[in-house]
Amino acid sequence: MPKRLAPRLLRIFGVLALLVVAGLGWGYWTAVSEPAVRRTELRIAGLQAPLRLVLFSDIHVEAPDMPPERLARIVAQVNALKPDLVLIAGDFISEKYAGTHLYSMAAAIAPLAGLKARLGTVAVLGNHDHWNDAPGARAALADAGIRLLSNQAAAIGPLAVGGLDDDFTHRADLPATLDALRALPGPRIMLSHSPDPFADLPADVPLMLAGHTHCGQVALPFLGAVRTMSRYGKRYACGIVREGGKVLIVGAGLGTSGLPLRLGAVPDLWLVTLRPAGAR
Repeated sequence: MPKRLAPRLLRIFGVLALLVVAGLGWGYWTAVSEPAVRRTELRIAGLQAPLRLVLFSDIHVEAPDMPPERLARIVAQVNALKPDLVLIAGDFISEKYAGTHLYSMAAAIAPLAGLKARLGTVAVLGNHDHWNDAPGARAALADAGIRLLSNQAAAIGPLAVGGLDDDFTHRADLPATLDALRALPGPRIMLSHSPDPFADLPADVPLMLAGHTHCGQVALPFLGAVRTMSRYGKRYACGIVREGGKVLIVGAGLGTSGLPLRLGAVPDLWLVTLRPAGAR
């Protein structure tokens, strides 16, 4: 190798190494940043008065980026939004490649007992919950006063709320959940960890709320979400999707899986205000 070329290559490799370190640092800083609050309003037929819902998902409690102490701070952030109903779309825990401490399901879920909403909190399980400790999740949610729906439905305030078990691990039963939902009075909404069941959701359930995709966790300019873990690719990757008169809201989640990094996909909460159809 020519003598003049070696220093030049070293400088190039040095710059590349600095860029990698900077990218990793930025990704970790984004992952641990305060969740963005996304706001939207939707008109729902049959609703008599406005209703404030907060949706979040994919908490993935594990150090370094999501210890229970950070989740407790996010709970305070949720309470400050003064929700009528809190909806949690699963994945309370996970195992990261670069995790530094794995918490029990009880320790992971305990901070959620601090949630304050007039109509309470409803949750479904995600794939990581089933892979780790689904029985522990059920027990911890009950201890926290959170209602778990598993291919079930419940009348909550003026709403009929359906909750699907995890579709990614083939536990969702949409027909059974719809039967339970249709037996209840009130406008219907569906909570699901994965957004994929939205493709088969009938028109009489006008709203689904989900997570799972992390909005890619890494989303690149012009390319969008790198990976969605959805059989529909990027169709339901992130945000608000409207199809056939129905609305899907997909949150980016709070935590991370794989690596404790986020790039182009900040953690978020959704504040969804439902208003009566035709109201001004």
